[in-house]
Amino acid sequence: MQTEALRNLVAKIQHLQCEMQTVELKAANKGCPTRLYDTLSGFANQDKGGIIVFGIDESKNFNLVGVYDAQDLQKKVTEQCNQMSPCVRALFTVCEIDDKVIVSAEIPGLDVAERPCFYRGAGRLKGAYIRVGDADEPMSEYEIYSYDAFRKRIRDDIREASGARRSFFDEEKLACFLQAVKKDRKNLAKHVSDEEILELMGVTVNGQPTLAGELCFSKYPQGAFPQLCITAVALPGNEMGEPGLQGERFIDNERITGTIDEMVDEAVDFVNRNSRHSTIIDDKGKRADRDEYPLKAVREAILNALVHRDYSIHSENVPVRLEIYRDRLEIISSGGLYGKLTIDSLGKVRPDTRNSALANILELLQVTENRYSGIPTIYHELQKAQLPPPAFCIRHGEFVVTFKSKIAQVYDAPYATVNSVQEEQEQYNGKQAYSIEERLIEFCTVPRSRQEIIDFLGFSRYYSMSKIVQPLIDDGKIALTLPDKPKSSKQRYVRSVVTPKS
Repeated sequence: MQTEALRNLVAKIQHLQCEMQTVELKAANKGCPTRLYDTLSGFANQDKGGIIVFGIDESKNFNLVGVYDAQDLQKKVTEQCNQMSPCVRALFTVCEIDDKVIVSAEIPGLDVAERPCFYRGAGRLKGAYIRVGDADEPMSEYEIYSYDAFRKRIRDDIREASGARRSFFDEEKLACFLQAVKKDRKNLAKHVSDEEILELMGVTVNGQPTLAGELCFSKYPQGAFPQLCITAVALPGNEMGEPGLQGERFIDNERITGTIDEMVDEAVDFVNRNSRHSTIIDDKGKRADRDEYPLKAVREAILNALVHRDYSIHSENVPVRLEIYRDRLEIISSGGLYGKLTIDSLGKVRPDTRNSALANILELLQVTENRYSGIPTIYHELQKAQLPPPAFCIRHGEFVVTFKSKIAQVYDAPYATVNSVQEEQEQYNGKQAYSIEERLIEFCTVPRSRQEIIDFLGFSRYYSMSKIVQPLIDDGKIALTLPDKPKSSKQRYVRSVVTPKS
């Protein structure tokens, strides 16, 4: 770092009044801090490394206090760097600002193959840290394992599936797979038995199912691995725990089980069922239906979560989570990015594959292409649907994909202003079409169930009932057939014969 760059960094820190993901502050005006191990470890264990700035006192409104002795400080910081494993090589910069001496120590991020960096005095399990915002948090045993798994090329997808049985495989599906292998991998079809093919392809090991084999061919994989499933919820608000108008915590809640291809199909159906669907009328009167989230992109994201998640013993009790909020869709899977892959390089480079045998099996089953086209497809589909690009992040050892809803922004606007979605401005025989409320009232001339109304409107359950039906009930335009039991499954909604409220 050049001295001018250090001055600019100090100015930025004082302006923002905070530490950052890559910046740690130490006063050091009375001596060298004695415990830098956690910060050295945290910075070394992230791709961009970090910078420790000495001579700024956070407790005194980020004022410059200067360091006690720049030369001695560098010497003692280096001594602490040498007590790390691997040793940290700091790059120091010294400058003077307002008659105060400021020192920075740049800590480079280690290559993934060398992580975790830890303090030898505390040991590998207790001396490794990870940077979270402006804090250094102890690295979990699982996070440490994830680095070991990459470095040692541990293949959890082909480990023997404890508790699984070969007799529980779907033989018809297995036969189709063997036929596909012999057709696509012709060298395996020569002088190799079916059982040997299953071993070579990672479906079995020593005659017993592997985890990959269990997830692809078992009649019920969750018999051996109850939590290797998808938990799917549709929520009424923008945060978990935010209740709906009737106090409901969930609009829909489902545990999705089965083989990977079955779970993908059911999860996509869950999203489709709990998403909003709008009708757009253009200037020429042409009608077009729009999904809240493009299902092709949703499928790719769910498939990626199931194929590329961590399947080690550390996370086999954690399901993939699918969460539909009012303003977004989140898909959360165990394990951060594998190997040297970064968020910025997703979809741009050919990554290391965490579960290569599983991906290979699913390719032959024609569930996935296995050509690293998933992320580019997601970007393309969202762009085509005029939605924001996906957001990717790593959060506490989990990989999170977020799709933002554009329809939600429209639905949350004042009702009268949402003509493009909620009112079809068609001209028919010189007359404007009925509004959604008017058409619903007409539809309810005959008593209708909740599901019939939802299907008629084409919106989500939450939006249909809380934003359209409930206001009509409040205005006396629609009546309940069982007014004393508003949540009854036998409840019906009918056009009111009573004069509406003024």
